[in-house]
Amino acid sequence: MSGQVMPCSPKEIGSLFLFEKLSPEQLGRLCAAGRVELFQPGPVYTEGDPATCFFVMIEGTVVLSRRVGGDDVEVTRASQRGVYAGAMQAYLGDRVRQVYNNSMRVTVPTRFFVLPADLFADVMREWFPMAVHLLEGLFFGAKNTQAMIGQRERLLALGSLSAGLTHELNNPAAAAVRATATLRERVAKMRHKLALIAEGRFTHEVLASLVEIQERTAERVAKAPVLSPLEASDREDTLTDWLEDRGIDYGWQVAPTFVQVGLDVDWLEQVAATVDEEILPNAVGWLNYTIETELLMNEIEDSTTRVSHLVDAAKQYSQLDRAPYREVDVHELLDSTLLMLSGKIGPGIEVVKEYDRSLPPVPAYPAELNQVWTNLVDNAVSAMNGAGGQGTLTVRTGLDHERLLVEFRDTGPGVPPEIKDRIFDPFFTTKPVGEGTGLGLDISWRIVVNKHHGSLRVASEPGDTRFQVLLPLTAETPDEEPV
Repeated sequence: MSGQVMPCSPKEIGSLFLFEKLSPEQLGRLCAAGRVELFQPGPVYTEGDPATCFFVMIEGTVVLSRRVGGDDVEVTRASQRGVYAGAMQAYLGDRVRQVYNNSMRVTVPTRFFVLPADLFADVMREWFPMAVHLLEGLFFGAKNTQAMIGQRERLLALGSLSAGLTHELNNPAAAAVRATATLRERVAKMRHKLALIAEGRFTHEVLASLVEIQERTAERVAKAPVLSPLEASDREDTLTDWLEDRGIDYGWQVAPTFVQVGLDVDWLEQVAATVDEEILPNAVGWLNYTIETELLMNEIEDSTTRVSHLVDAAKQYSQLDRAPYREVDVHELLDSTLLMLSGKIGPGIEVVKEYDRSLPPVPAYPAELNQVWTNLVDNAVSAMNGAGGQGTLTVRTGLDHERLLVEFRDTGPGVPPEIKDRIFDPFFTTKPVGEGTGLGLDISWRIVVNKHHGSLRVASEPGDTRFQVLLPLTAETPDEEPV
């Protein structure tokens, strides 16, 4: 928006605090290079547009705002003469992206001294070379520091996730190794029992019946009933008595295995009716090894399936095989993150999922949203660990005014009111030295707000801290700026 061009008075602009130390010659050059414009109430420039001018208010009222999600959030309102905005980093040139980082509007007729960005850069370098060097060092030094510590933050998170994933993979892998070793032993014993049965004197029909019983026994493993401890104990006693009555003195060892898959006295009576009395102990032992091998194979299958799920979760978490910007189901992302962090969540912390599965997919950068979930879950767990390692982490999804809500609620001590306004600031942390860099929430803020055009807010009191991420349901032009 352009204003009405008016005469420029060196004396008037020299009365502004920004220019009060300049010489008459310098003020004259500014007036010759710049201009005074009168703007009527309304917008002056818009966030994200090329930063072409530097504005210094002579009189009036300005309002600066930032775009958050679908809303313009007011950040500054001022009527003080001399306040400035616009292309304030023009002196950095092409080394940074020269766009307006906020929007400015005026609420009453307002006069500005307007200096084109390239001329502002020239006079800064010519008149204040030392100040420009200092400002450049401050700007790029802070940016490099933030990038380096941001990288360390990611490495710390990666180390934590790697430790958790290694722990989670080790359990099923170790279980599969143990089950495989036991299975090899049971199969060897089953071959020995088969050899003993084969030495017995019985017809082909009897052997076929015994094999049929073995097959039906194996089938029952998959249909095993769920018994209470009392019911299981009673059945074990009954089976042990039946076996001992028939001279099988190791009945107390096999009875729990039979009961586990639902075998009872009637089933064993069928076995006893099929084989001769002298080979009944070997037949019972053979069936016991059959059941054990089936159970061990089930255990191996469960363990390897668990490993496969963990690998899938790791792929989902890292999004290695996915497009960077796409529609995603946030529940898949949340589940993969919680699984990856399960090793870090202590046994005293209960995780509760309150998902609204009817929510539609949303356009997003999935790997970076996973980074947000990681930071928020890690902070919640750290807060509860600092309070004794006990508590509840509730992850909830839902709709909030046509935006998708993801809420992380913990029962930790809460965020003290005096620091609540600072928790999203870069490098601010309440963790002990060496445990936090203070960039987790800053990175999360920039991913949610700057890159996804959403919002990130917090509400906290002792025992109830809630971080809420709000994401738009429809696609906007994605921001490719690095976070």
